[in-house]
Amino acid sequence: MTATGTFGLSTEARNLQWLLGNLVEEVPGVRSVAVVSSDGLMLLSSDPAVQQSTTAAAEAGRPDGPRGSSADLATIVSGIGSLTIGAARLMDGGGVKQTMVAMEEGSVFVMSISDGSLLGVHATPDCDMSVVAYHMALFVGRAGHVLTPEVRSELRKSMESTQ
Repeated sequence: MTATGTFGLSTEARNLQWLLGNLVEEVPGVRSVAVVSSDGLMLLSSDPAVQQSTTAAAEAGRPDGPRGSSADLATIVSGIGSLTIGAARLMDGGGVKQTMVAMEEGSVFVMSISDGSLLGVHATPDCDMSVVAYHMALFVGRAGHVLTPEVRSELRKSMESTQ
């Protein structure tokens, strides 16, 4: 049975939020992070504006839907994930482990989580890509077994109620 904490989320869900926050705070160059379910729905976000109402985000000095926000990242991650999975099937390449897009003004990393969910990271152009990939792999290793169907459902409901 899952214990529910003070914020209405189970211990497992709060631990995932903590791991995600740690990824953003501890890894130099990480701008935002999102975890997306296999069906494209955002489960976790590092962007507080995504988890607050539009009014509260505007009052906090964050514009509604800034470019590069976790909500945008979730959409991009879902699309990249779908594209690369399709490409791997066409090429008989097996499962996709990680995808990286390097741009002039930043990078986007997408890594598969064991349950079919995806971890996406938007990073600065000067980030150490190997450090970002290493910390993403740590997150995936720790989160993969915790993202049970029950926890995914709980996180979805949590994201829906804050939007």
